[in-house]
Amino acid sequence: MNEMQNPTAVVGKAIDPEVVPRARRRTFTAEYKKRILVEAEAAAGNGGIGQILRREGLFSSTLTYWRKERDSAIHSAFSTKRGPEPKHNPFTAENEKLRRRNQHLESELRKAELIIDVQKKVAMLLGRSLPALPEDENY
Repeated sequence: MNEMQNPTAVVGKAIDPEVVPRARRRTFTAEYKKRILVEAEAAAGNGGIGQILRREGLFSSTLTYWRKERDSAIHSAFSTKRGPEPKHNPFTAENEKLRRRNQHLESELRKAELIIDVQKKVAMLLGRSLPALPEDENY
């Protein structure tokens, strides 16, 4: 038995039998991530990625996440616009409020038009004619 299998075989060290109340996540530096990604890309063709992952104790999903993280960092670095931030437009909130009101009124108009169409069809079925509406030139 090696000392990892038999904790009492460790001589001169007191082993704490208490369980850690909260496990700590491993953290990796940017340099470490970059080094592992470079190694993984170099070993891509011959199955060496699995060897790297086993050696470092990583999962393939971690490697995938790091690749996405790197790509998004590169994308954001090249897509940021230079110059001062645009100033807050005081009319933006009012415009948004008016847009929502307009959408609400358009939906109400569609409902009213549907009701009027149904009323016309019922009147035609009953043989009654509806009074003609005056033509409004504002539309």
